[in-house]
Amino acid sequence: MDKELNETFIVLDGHVEVHKYTFVYFMSFLIVYVLIICSNSTIVYLIWKHQDLHEPMYIFIAALLMNSLFLSTNIYPKLLIDFLSEKQIISYQACIVQYFMFYALGCSEFLLLAAMAYDRYVSICKPLQYPTIMRKTTVSIYLALAWLLPACQLVGLAIMSSNQKLCSFTLKVIFCNNTIYKLFCVTSRAITVYGLVILLNTVVFPVVFIVFSYIRILIICYHSSGDVRKKAAQTCLPHLIVLINYFCLFTYDVITVRLEYEFPKTARLIMSLQLVLYNPLFNPMIYGLKMKEISKHLKRLFC
Repeated sequence: MDKELNETFIVLDGHVEVHKYTFVYFMSFLIVYVLIICSNSTIVYLIWKHQDLHEPMYIFIAALLMNSLFLSTNIYPKLLIDFLSEKQIISYQACIVQYFMFYALGCSEFLLLAAMAYDRYVSICKPLQYPTIMRKTTVSIYLALAWLLPACQLVGLAIMSSNQKLCSFTLKVIFCNNTIYKLFCVTSRAITVYGLVILLNTVVFPVVFIVFSYIRILIICYHSSGDVRKKAAQTCLPHLIVLINYFCLFTYDVITVRLEYEFPKTARLIMSLQLVLYNPLFNPMIYGLKMKEISKHLKRLFC
């Protein structure tokens, strides 16, 4: 690759024997992408169509599934193109956009989960005040903040990253994430500090809030009747499963760039895929099967 091309394009070197298994990779990821689109869209459609699902809890679930759709669309089409390409490359400008979208939507997921935790807290701990607190206007504000707050903060980080001088042009990943910092000639203190501030605002604080909310719910449920405990388990358990899974994967993604240890290529590929595979694919199953009202409408739709 000549010098002029190197100044514009980045090599995505995280693929494992992609030329040997081109067809297998392409068909597998195409099927997964179609499943993600169909499953998430089905739950969103059910929530949109049925009036009894027009409650804050279900609206937040629909927003979370839409977020998964956007996140998948940011990753999968480029992956499918790469599997069919002789060289897995991406322009640096496109890489910055993919990086921005990946983390903006990833952080939005934590804020949406925080909004869902607050909704469950008010519903279980303050049931009489629930209609007053969780009005349509309040829900709309929470949704807007969940999507706009990370995006507005990450715009600045993306602009700062795009202005950095590059001394390397190869990423050991299959899509652009925070490993782009390893391309820079000099580590920017401003980018590091600003990135930590965003991490605190959009990941750490929401997770702490979620944990606090569920602790309060558990305390209330402990002193309540069996019906209240059953309701809490039905509505809170899916949120906790999604949160724990996503937080572990997101933590791995954030800290790997700070570690000097070189992970095996296959292990790095598997961990990268889990971020864009587990939640988009399994969230509809978790909410569709565990949430009683959604499950009821799913059975009517397919039976």
